[in-house]
Amino acid sequence: MRETIFTKNAPAPIGPYSQGVRAGNTWYFSGQIALHPETGQMAEGGVEAQAKQVMENIKALLTASGLEFSHIVKTTIFLKSMDDFPKVNAVYGSYFTNEVYPARETVEVSRLPKDALVEISVTCVK
Repeated sequence: MRETIFTKNAPAPIGPYSQGVRAGNTWYFSGQIALHPETGQMAEGGVEAQAKQVMENIKALLTASGLEFSHIVKTTIFLKSMDDFPKVNAVYGSYFTNEVYPARETVEVSRLPKDALVEISVTCVK
C-alpha cells in the first residue's frame, strides 16, 4: 500500500516530489526547509528561527498523518555550516520528550534549496 501525504499546513513542494509518502507502516517525509506554509517565505531570524520553522513543518506533516515525534525513527539534518550544529541541535532536541530520540546523521552541505541554513528529513514507523 502506497499513499501520498499532503497538508496545506506544511510548505507545498517546490519541485516534482511529495511532502511525504506512506508505504505500509512506514512514512517517508521529504526534507523540510524553513518556508512558512502560508506565505512561502523563508523564516527570518537566523538558524535558530529556521530550525524552529523546519520542526514546525515536520510537526504539521506528522499531525496530518496521525503521527507524533515519538514515531520518528530516523532523521537527516543538512546544515549550511557545521558551526550552527549546537543551535540547531538545541531546537531539534526540544521537540522530543522522554529521551525517545531517533537515529540521526548531520552533514554540512555547500548549498540548500532557497539558500536555507538547515533542512531536515524524517522517516517514521507506526
